[in-house]
Amino acid sequence: MDRLCKPTFDPKEHQHLRYNPLRDSWVLVSAHRMKRPWRGQVERPPEDNTPRHDPNNPLCPGSERANGEVNPKYDSTFLFDNDFPALQPDAPDPGSDHHPLFQSKAARGVCKVMCFHPWSDITLPLMQPAEIRKVIDKFADLIVELGAEYTWVQIFENKGAMMGCSNPHPHCQVWASNFLPNEAALAERCQRDFLQKHGEPLLVQYARMEAQAQERVVVENEHWLAVVPYWATWPFQTLLLPRRHVLRLPDLSAQERDSLASIMKRLLTKYDNLFEVSFPYSMGWHGAPTGSHLQEDMNHWQLHAHYYPPLLRSATIRKFMVGYEMLANEQRDLTPEQAAEQLRKLGEEHYKMKKTAGDGGLEN
Repeated sequence: MDRLCKPTFDPKEHQHLRYNPLRDSWVLVSAHRMKRPWRGQVERPPEDNTPRHDPNNPLCPGSERANGEVNPKYDSTFLFDNDFPALQPDAPDPGSDHHPLFQSKAARGVCKVMCFHPWSDITLPLMQPAEIRKVIDKFADLIVELGAEYTWVQIFENKGAMMGCSNPHPHCQVWASNFLPNEAALAERCQRDFLQKHGEPLLVQYARMEAQAQERVVVENEHWLAVVPYWATWPFQTLLLPRRHVLRLPDLSAQERDSLASIMKRLLTKYDNLFEVSFPYSMGWHGAPTGSHLQEDMNHWQLHAHYYPPLLRSATIRKFMVGYEMLANEQRDLTPEQAAEQLRKLGEEHYKMKKTAGDGGLEN
């Protein structure tokens, strides 16, 4: 008789699917796979010997870049046109083929690089809140400037060699395009449909429910909360959300920007403290489309930032999106609740500050 009884569902033991309403897709959660021994690739831990200033580093103040231009002796943020842009403003129109299998259209835009700080051996969690606030203000300025012309302005940071960063200097990229990229188009459709069906913006409702449940919240303050989303794909993926309805970064008040600087520092410090390593990730901001959309009703949108870190078990074992993930369905190896708990219980003093406390800490 006992053999006929069905086991009680336990998300930590039993695989299941979770729906991602921002992408209209599903993720397979198989947390029991964390018990398997790992005999796959082991990464080299990130090097921790980056010099504060390297005259041969093209992102440092006073250095010469590939195009022959010399950077100014900047002491805060520094913005310049990408020397190898993926988008150009005057690219010719390729024309269009009438056959549905061979379609093309024009892609125009601009690509910029933004340095966060003049020092190469510092990252956002090691910066002061006032310095991070300057980065946020510059983000907002770029949305206004580039968004006046372009449909989409994608601010993104690839941190660490594991995520394709080719330069150990704190920086991000900004690509503005005359088209709505695939991920933005998905988020546009899903958020619009949700508002029409439920009468409230998707991420406004979601943030309120996560704040009430507290199960997946990692850090929070008066204006923001960071959660491991219910539908997370990457092991320690987080979603950064404002508590009030905000369409775009420039719409944030001064107080909300200060709070954002604080919560970014806290979240990224926890990331670094998890495996005591400069935590690699790809992150990006998603806000309502710009350009001609500035004149439209975009209230279905809610500003948010995605953090996608690849590390799974340690500083040297990463999650690979291959095989089943590429050919069938996204899959993760621990529940979002487990990931959130691991991050939440970590301290908010950066491990480097603890190690250097006897020497007075990092000078800044």
